[in-house]
Amino acid sequence: MQQTQARVNIYALLSRVLLQELDLKLLKTIKNDENILEFFPTFKDWKALKELSDEKLIEEVINPDFVNLSVLHLIPYETFYTRDDQMVETGGANPVTDMYSAYDFMVDFEKARTVSADHIGVELEFMHHLATAELKAQEADDKKAADELKEVQHEFLNKHLLRWAPMYLINLKYEARTPLYYDAADLALEFILSDNEYLTEELKK
Repeated sequence: MQQTQARVNIYALLSRVLLQELDLKLLKTIKNDENILEFFPTFKDWKALKELSDEKLIEEVINPDFVNLSVLHLIPYETFYTRDDQMVETGGANPVTDMYSAYDFMVDFEKARTVSADHIGVELEFMHHLATAELKAQEADDKKAADELKEVQHEFLNKHLLRWAPMYLINLKYEARTPLYYDAADLALEFILSDNEYLTEELKK
């Protein structure tokens, strides 16, 4: 159960960081939580953290980097990487929508900085949604439901995230101008690969 809770927390953090610009509350949370900072080693030692106010850091450095990486320069959508014509599928034909619907997951397009359901932040949020459901099943001592949810997470990783996210995250790491997004890309890449290994082993039991 502890492992599942840790997975829930990491998926929540990654989806939030990669889905939209930072706000002051999230920046303060990352800066002041030693456990979170362990995941962001380059960010932790960043000189600008000590030299600039949080407001200036967000408005002039971190959020412009997010816009450059996620809106202007790179394309954080599955269909861009998996379709031959490199078009982003914004409608109901998007390959992730059936799985979202099957597990009562709704994309909040107004809140998220996204035009399509297959944005990396949304796909990570869906994994958070599934891992949270798995945790509830474990708390209720419902092994059958928990195992089924592990299978769905494993399927989603292999049919979707692992098919394209590593390419995007490597590009993100290379293009990042701030340690926050460099570390976030590194963490996300390492985590989805290790989580897939974890789920593969769990499903053998």
